[in-house]
Amino acid sequence: MACEFDTHFKVFHELMSNKVLEILLVANAYDAFILEEDGSLAAKIINEYRGLNLSRPPRLTRVDNARAALTALQETGCDLVIIMPQWDDMDPFDFGAAIKALKPNLPVIILAHSVVGLHPLPDNKDTAGIDRIFIWTGDADLLLAIVKSVEDRLNAAADTRRAQVRVLLLVEDSPLYLSQFLPLMYKEVVHQIQAVLEESLNESHRLLKMRARPRILVAETYEQALDYLAQYGSYLLGVVADTRFPSSGKLCNDAGARLLLEIKGRIPDLPTLLLSSDPANRIKAEQLAVPFLDKNSPHLFDKLHGFFLDHLGFGDFVFRRPDGSEVVRVPDLHGLEAVLPSVPDEPLRYHAARNRFSNWLMARSEIAFASQLRQVKVSDFPDTAALRAYLIDGIKALRRWRQKGVVIQFNAETFDPATTDFAKIGNGSLGGKARGLAFAASLLRQSHDLFKRFPGIDIRVPATLVIATDRFEHFVADNGLADLPVGRLSDEDIQTAFLSADLPAELERELAAFVNAVRYPLAVRSSSLLEDARHQSLGGLYCSLMLPNQHPDAAQRLKQLVRAVKQVYASAWLTLPRRMTRGTVYAHRREQMAVMIQRIEGRAYGPFFYPAVSGVARSQNYYPFGSISPNDGMAVILLGFSRESGVGLRFCPRFPQLLPSFSSVEDILTNAQRTFFAIDLNHARKTTDPFDTSIWVRRNLADATQEIPVKQLSSVYLPDEQRFRDASGESGPRVLTFSAILKHDHFPLAPLVAELLALGRREMGCDMELEFALALDERAGRPARFSILQLRPMASAGDPLEVALSARDRTEALLYSNNALGHGRWKHIRDIVYARPEAVDASRTMDMAAELARINARLKSEQRPYVLIGPGRWGTFDPWLGIPVKWQQIDGVAVMVELRSQALKADPSFGSHFFHQITSHGIAYLTIVESSRDRIDWQRLNQLPAESDGAFFRQVRCDHPLLIKCDGRGSECAVLTDRHASRFG
Repeated sequence: MACEFDTHFKVFHELMSNKVLEILLVANAYDAFILEEDGSLAAKIINEYRGLNLSRPPRLTRVDNARAALTALQETGCDLVIIMPQWDDMDPFDFGAAIKALKPNLPVIILAHSVVGLHPLPDNKDTAGIDRIFIWTGDADLLLAIVKSVEDRLNAAADTRRAQVRVLLLVEDSPLYLSQFLPLMYKEVVHQIQAVLEESLNESHRLLKMRARPRILVAETYEQALDYLAQYGSYLLGVVADTRFPSSGKLCNDAGARLLLEIKGRIPDLPTLLLSSDPANRIKAEQLAVPFLDKNSPHLFDKLHGFFLDHLGFGDFVFRRPDGSEVVRVPDLHGLEAVLPSVPDEPLRYHAARNRFSNWLMARSEIAFASQLRQVKVSDFPDTAALRAYLIDGIKALRRWRQKGVVIQFNAETFDPATTDFAKIGNGSLGGKARGLAFAASLLRQSHDLFKRFPGIDIRVPATLVIATDRFEHFVADNGLADLPVGRLSDEDIQTAFLSADLPAELERELAAFVNAVRYPLAVRSSSLLEDARHQSLGGLYCSLMLPNQHPDAAQRLKQLVRAVKQVYASAWLTLPRRMTRGTVYAHRREQMAVMIQRIEGRAYGPFFYPAVSGVARSQNYYPFGSISPNDGMAVILLGFSRESGVGLRFCPRFPQLLPSFSSVEDILTNAQRTFFAIDLNHARKTTDPFDTSIWVRRNLADATQEIPVKQLSSVYLPDEQRFRDASGESGPRVLTFSAILKHDHFPLAPLVAELLALGRREMGCDMELEFALALDERAGRPARFSILQLRPMASAGDPLEVALSARDRTEALLYSNNALGHGRWKHIRDIVYARPEAVDASRTMDMAAELARINARLKSEQRPYVLIGPGRWGTFDPWLGIPVKWQQIDGVAVMVELRSQALKADPSFGSHFFHQITSHGIAYLTIVESSRDRIDWQRLNQLPAESDGAFFRQVRCDHPLLIKCDGRGSECAVLTDRHASRFG
């Protein structure tokens, strides 16, 4: 038996003959960096190939644009082209067609950040040049899934013919859901193979078993699924099908049910699963007697995992009687061999007759023996004893191959903070926030000219340690936190559960080594997968803590750090983040959290620790003034730590001397920063509580006039002369003007920030945001230190088409703004919610927010995005300056309009986390100013039919969708009704 078994294994050398060895990535530097650092493409492929003893891993070559890619394809070959369409020299579909003209059989994949403009595909697009479209969701496993999917499609026909390799069929036409499901299915397959590798004894058999894993094929239409059924029906391991996908060229609401009915008629015992985003389709699954999964279920991944375990033969082998009752279950081949002698005849023959042993072995990549079992029938044996002996002998032959492998990225024994700027614990993702910082570090390493232009400045990222997302998963699993009924628990209860849980012992040992090596203050910050994402940002929703890290006892410092890490972990499951993902494609996805432990920038001045400058800068200034253009960017800076919103001096890095808030002596005296935040080191050395906010002290500027930052960044006010003198040695009352770094050459802050914004914009391929801190020192040999704390993309919105406005658009618009944020064209919105001007009452804005929340909830439940028009500042903390809504009270909005009226006078909401949420969700934001070119046609608006008319807000619904054109480059937007929009289509 063993000899026959080994002979069959020789066929595995012929499997996977078509491999993806060369990948051409067409992407800008930032997108490529995301794939490398967040997706860890090269590292994951190399680690997997090494861990499984596979041969040469794919090599990734990147080019910046389509022309360079076509040149590279003519000069050298490749096996796969991945297009990330964040460049503008050629339409990606035209580019795909050009590639196919050169190499008709070369796989071409689009990997985009959003489905906008890609699904459903525009009617005028020729998609023949693109094999498949995927959406980057922050899942590091998607990249490997793309490579594996291409290889499976190329090899399935030959490999099923040569070795009867099993096939899993996924029927799904949505790029977004395909990008969610396919990595999970491959992860299940790979985890299954990795688990059974423990049963391998020699390296060559490891290689062969990995090559024999089940192939996953994707069908996007009913006809394609039937073709696969005809070709691979005898090799199918299972079918996972959506309910709604194209059939006969049109979307068919019951295509999935019809397909599974056809399959059951041909292969009655084949495991199948019906998916749908509509829970009502569960009835169709029940009629077919097949499992059903709701795509929007928060437990989707767990239930899909259960399908693999219970129906596809993954995981334990469960002996059952014909009535479904369980007899015994075994986790591996050793266990199966152990129970086979004692399993009753009835369940043994039951499973053998239905090819359950073969399926289970196929799922474990035991192709040779599984293929043998597939060919034999129960009737081939004289009795059950002979069948039993056949199975036992075969399993004995399989139990010769075992292997284990551990990859360690952080070495507690060799960690040296003096030479380590960026370290990573674990093998998972860095998360959104940390990947931006890692990209910044990468840019700095490559930007030698930057340091030449700014000599004597230590430009850096702070020393950072990232605990990758896989350690969070281990923490949750080890403590049974996945079973917490988070929907029924308060935030306080969730935090208590997390804080009482234990970190994995290995992680705690690594953190102990880190704490023993560093004594500087630490920021413990969240870095979730969705944080700072371009189209679904959850930035600002999670926990970040500052630790003084000053206690003399290292054990106490470790205790503080461990507690802080668990607090950040807990924030992933709190109410607000979960609410923010509700109704999105991520609703079913349990958030994964990385933790970034970062050195806090600053210096000690006596007992106080603080940075000279904290700031944020953006490459796009959506609210320019004077001669400043949007592309000149903007920045906000302040002295000390930033712990309050709305504080700081706003300026343009290219024109730092143009300061609207400092336009006069009176303005300077009124608007200048008077207090700042610092860490009290004396108190910090005594406290053992990581949540002790008393380490923070608000200091008056007058109490710090002898400290270097205040001396260098302030000016002396001369009341008799009604002017300021910038000399730091002058005596008199000091006012924080930042003149030394904005007007003079003490430190070139503005040109450095402008250079970094230009560099980041160029390499990221989009507008970006930079957080930074500056430490000043006048002592010789200690240069000023400029630290990049965060680098992230600014989000864009809408359909990426040309949206230039005509003169007729501006005059015929229902409303027009020449102060608009966002870019794109919207053609599906019919609802408008607006505050009736006569009902606006500054003393009742809290009531207005409550009424708006009810309208929003109803429209969101109806899946009707809307235009929102209201007075004053949206999301303000001061109810007298506007309507103090929270994000969840308006999260169904598509376009927001801020009216600067006589009733409520307030500046737009510059730079808040609330405003970042708006831009991250691709929402157009308009400001309409009275007595300007802006206009709103109240007469036409009031004539529209009302769906609801409350105390403050009126909701109207148009007969036809509005056309909304927002030109982000020109900072203008027009909302057109159907009679004016019909010519646009």
